[in-house]
Amino acid sequence: MKRSLLIPIALGLIFQSCQKESNPYSFMYEDIPSLEGLKGSANYLNSPFTAAGDRLYLIGNQNGTFPDLGWHVEGEMGGIWLHPIKLLDGFNAQIKHEENSICLLEGNSFTNYPFANGIEYGKITEELSVDRLHFVPDGKEGMVMLYRFQNRATSPINFEFSWNAKVDLRPVWLGEQSGMIDTADQVSFNELTGTFLGKDSGNEWYVVWGSESGITLSPTNISCPIESKGQGLNSSFSTQISLPADYEFIFPIFIAGSTESELNALENFAEIRENLESDWNAKKARYEEIYEKSQIQIPDQELQKAYEWVKYNIDWLVRDIPGLGRGFGAGLQDYPWFFGVDSEYTIQGLLATGRKELVYSTIELIHNLSEKTNGNGRIIHEASTNGVVFNPGNINETPQWASTIWEVYRWTGDREFLEKYFPSVEKGLNWLLEENDADGNLLADGYGMMEIHGLESEMIDVASYSYKAFKDASKMAEILGKSDLAESYQHTADALAEKINKEFWVPEFGSYADFIGTAEEALHLIDGAIIRADTLNKPWAVEELKATKEKLSTLPKDQKQGFVIYHNWVVNTPMEVGVADPEKAKIALETGRKYTNPFGVFVTGIDRDESAENEDGSFSGSKVFSYTGAVMTLPTGVSAIGENNYGNPDAALDYLKRMTRSFGFALPGSIYEVSPDYGMFTQAWNLYSFAVPIVTQFFGITPDAGNKVIYIRPQMPSAWENASIEKVQIGENEISLIYQKSGDELILEVEQSEKKWGLSIEIPENYTQVKVLGKEVSADTQNGYRRILMTGERVRIEAKKN
Repeated sequence: MKRSLLIPIALGLIFQSCQKESNPYSFMYEDIPSLEGLKGSANYLNSPFTAAGDRLYLIGNQNGTFPDLGWHVEGEMGGIWLHPIKLLDGFNAQIKHEENSICLLEGNSFTNYPFANGIEYGKITEELSVDRLHFVPDGKEGMVMLYRFQNRATSPINFEFSWNAKVDLRPVWLGEQSGMIDTADQVSFNELTGTFLGKDSGNEWYVVWGSESGITLSPTNISCPIESKGQGLNSSFSTQISLPADYEFIFPIFIAGSTESELNALENFAEIRENLESDWNAKKARYEEIYEKSQIQIPDQELQKAYEWVKYNIDWLVRDIPGLGRGFGAGLQDYPWFFGVDSEYTIQGLLATGRKELVYSTIELIHNLSEKTNGNGRIIHEASTNGVVFNPGNINETPQWASTIWEVYRWTGDREFLEKYFPSVEKGLNWLLEENDADGNLLADGYGMMEIHGLESEMIDVASYSYKAFKDASKMAEILGKSDLAESYQHTADALAEKINKEFWVPEFGSYADFIGTAEEALHLIDGAIIRADTLNKPWAVEELKATKEKLSTLPKDQKQGFVIYHNWVVNTPMEVGVADPEKAKIALETGRKYTNPFGVFVTGIDRDESAENEDGSFSGSKVFSYTGAVMTLPTGVSAIGENNYGNPDAALDYLKRMTRSFGFALPGSIYEVSPDYGMFTQAWNLYSFAVPIVTQFFGITPDAGNKVIYIRPQMPSAWENASIEKVQIGENEISLIYQKSGDELILEVEQSEKKWGLSIEIPENYTQVKVLGKEVSADTQNGYRRILMTGERVRIEAKKN
């Protein structure tokens, strides 16, 4: 079943005719063909990519340029960042050959690898070809770029190579709130060491760059400097290069930084330069491990590839900030910092794909920021990498935190973890209903996932996640010996389930309500929704909204009830958490399928029209960033999970296929936040939308690590007759599963590293002829499934229908 990450790939960057010089950096180019590279589209060379480590990352365009990017700090979200500071706006290069000056402004092609990327400039003269490779090591405050020059002529070539850095040492978003004030930058050159040093004149912020020791660099001016925002300045060097006939030379440029001192920056520079090969090999080995964890083999190769790379994508978002903590950001380029809700979704995918350490560090980071900011159990929404919290928390984030803690315990069985964080769950649930439920009906008021102005009444997603939070908290309380609290929490969960299915259900729309509020509140929201729908030229939505408004105008203004106005994606959360009554779920899921296009689910349903299913091209988003008209992976993943929860794996697979259409659409190896090519070019919660439906639902793996039992009930799409998954980490156990189905015959084979753990394998009871190979402990039938509890290193079930 195993396939290595390191597979042979033909790559245009390698020219076999060139004689390779004995160069200490050639190992990277020799290694590149063994990595899986994905080539970008020529149509998207003018869109961003990242070369990322956990301390430093680079963001530029796939053609090699560094325009002003991003809106969060306008124009400043690209370049090279060492959070919580920026080092460079970017860099560029120039070649002087004979009488010609050639600026290396735009590359011809871009290739992305799991942990590196390359840009090919091609032939810049008749004799000379150039390409560029980027690599950022783990745990290091620096990076390397390799320029490879290839003389394909039969005679030597001499040229001058110049390289320009646009220094812009500046603070991250909200820096001024923590005393980080940007001042003018200064650059100096050390002839003895051949290094350049940039410093912010008012702060201990530094950037150092240079090349291999022994290469002579001379300060110079370049004819194609970078124009960008901010208080930065251009600084250039040049060097002479001589290439024999049919020869190549690799020229390294190292960049390092520091938020502490000049000495620390120089030490970081030396560390990068001296340990490049070991750093490369270490990162390659770590990415091989990411690939191998929860590795799948499924009939849908495109979906399999998207799932594989989404696991890599999350690694590009890891930020390790001294003095603050280690966690993953929400997305690049504009959300490199930390979010409560993004973490809560993504952690479920991380657990399913074996990233326990990242889960623990992120939870600690979010918890510490929440305690420092709120101290009452409320979970923050958004915090910059300097520790400044922008939003102390939307209402949904606190109940979702409770379920996140439970999910971690289910996968790890770590009682110490549970004891450490359960107090925050208790405080958070008290805050949820004591401070946000003015009328005492168990439905907290305030913004949930939909941050539409005025939409802050009793929201369906807050209600759904609150139901799950109290249900999960009840289980945690019982484990910790708090039986009375467990009973109280379960009672609240039961009451919320009833309210969701009675008070939020709107039969005439076949949907759960966006929110519960008064008729007066709804009328104000309808006016805004009509303007939105009319602006977007959605006449069906305008007509529906006007009819709803006319009906509401006859109601008492203070009458509360559930309203369907926007058809927001959050109306699917009752199916996501499994609280929806089965009959209502069937109707609601069918309704939800209407609000899609080829890439997935609309964030706001009224943005859809009859032509949506035919619109599968680039997303025409507004220049001022907005989610209006957006289709996103999170709503699509939620719908897939909901379909699976109610026995519809084929419908779930359809949603996964829709998301997969965005894979590599703009950035090879990544999926945009807004499908297919708008917003963040890589997004953390994509892992939730892929890993949860595949690992926990299609393969049916439900962990109970605390009791050393794993429940397995595969629910495969009808077209999948053969599938497997390997190295799923559950506590100290690791399992692999093979699924085979042919006609009326079914075979399930499970291996585990801890042979004393229980494996509860469930198959539909219409498989009446069952052969068990392994140590069977017990068997029964429940809810239409035959359950067989087994132990042992390897177990196998062969079943057949009559």
